[in-house]
Amino acid sequence: MSKKRVSPVGILPFQDYRRFVADGRISAQSAIEDSQIQPASIDLRLGAKAYRVAAGFMPGTEALVADKLKLLTMHELDLSGGAVLERGCLYIIPLQESLDLPKDVAGSANPKSTTGRLDIFTRLMCDRGREFEKVPAGYKGPLYLEVSPRTFSILVRSGQTLNQLRLRRGNPTMTDTALAALDKRLGLVYAPDSNRERAQIGQGLWISIDLEGTDGSRTIGYRARHNAPLIDLSRIGHYDPADFWEALPRTKTRSLILNPDDFYILVSREKIRVPHEYAAEMVPYDTSVGEFRIHYAGFFDPGFGYGANDIQGTRAVLEVRSHDVPFLLEHGQIVGRFAFEPLTQTPDRIYGVDIGSNYQRQGLTLAKQFKR
Repeated sequence: MSKKRVSPVGILPFQDYRRFVADGRISAQSAIEDSQIQPASIDLRLGAKAYRVAAGFMPGTEALVADKLKLLTMHELDLSGGAVLERGCLYIIPLQESLDLPKDVAGSANPKSTTGRLDIFTRLMCDRGREFEKVPAGYKGPLYLEVSPRTFSILVRSGQTLNQLRLRRGNPTMTDTALAALDKRLGLVYAPDSNRERAQIGQGLWISIDLEGTDGSRTIGYRARHNAPLIDLSRIGHYDPADFWEALPRTKTRSLILNPDDFYILVSREKIRVPHEYAAEMVPYDTSVGEFRIHYAGFFDPGFGYGANDIQGTRAVLEVRSHDVPFLLEHGQIVGRFAFEPLTQTPDRIYGVDIGSNYQRQGLTLAKQFKR
């Protein structure tokens, strides 16, 4: 483990979320469970109701989300016993957690890994908000989640978690020089054979696509089937992947054409490590490398691909959709980048070692609802 340090600026670690819960800075309608607190984020739970709305909206600086819901709600669903959110429809769900943040602490949100792999589009909203997925410093009030299943209809229940909140003090960005120094010191990237590889750095750490197949497999990815069955999010390891996904075989050209209407699960060629005193976030859409989006669930916790310094990196699973036109991907093509940020201090829990993480040693891996 890297040397422990404390900084006034950075992403807040596990122990600060615990303290915020104890102090009432993060509160909820029912007791917050220890399992919700991650190394550098907290999972947010669905409340008892969901509202099917006619259109998405931004609250704006003068409005409450509840007031906009009165104008746009088409019907209400009770989530206490479970309810179906239909593919292609839009819902607003009040979350169980509320915030009373210090004036120097702000937040950002992202879908959880499983949410992204099921192509469930989510965006956090707060009262008087001007941006999705952002919580302003010092915010006090409730939280809401905009939810739109894009590929599969889903059965959800109150108390389940689709997204997570990451809190930060100040603006803890890293320069390319600092990121290169971190790579030289600790090693952020490993090749498919687990040998250390020099990171490609430029406004973050760049990754490329694997279209050869991982761990000896000829399968390079999965394409979601249209009109697939319903997915109950509570059923873990339950569904046959073949009913929902088409396995994509390796081609002679080591390439893949993305169809604009299709959703793909692919994987990075590189294995990535996130040291204990840092967190990372995938930049989901970067037109400099093509008109496609590669990630819907972008948070990577301290210890991802690192463990107790006993893992030579973990591949990043990519949730991919092309925009507007077909797009050709070729093996080893640069497709996206990670932005790294320092934590204020080393978290008391790290990814994979202390929290039973589902995807620590993943290769090309579907959501946890599917049989492995």
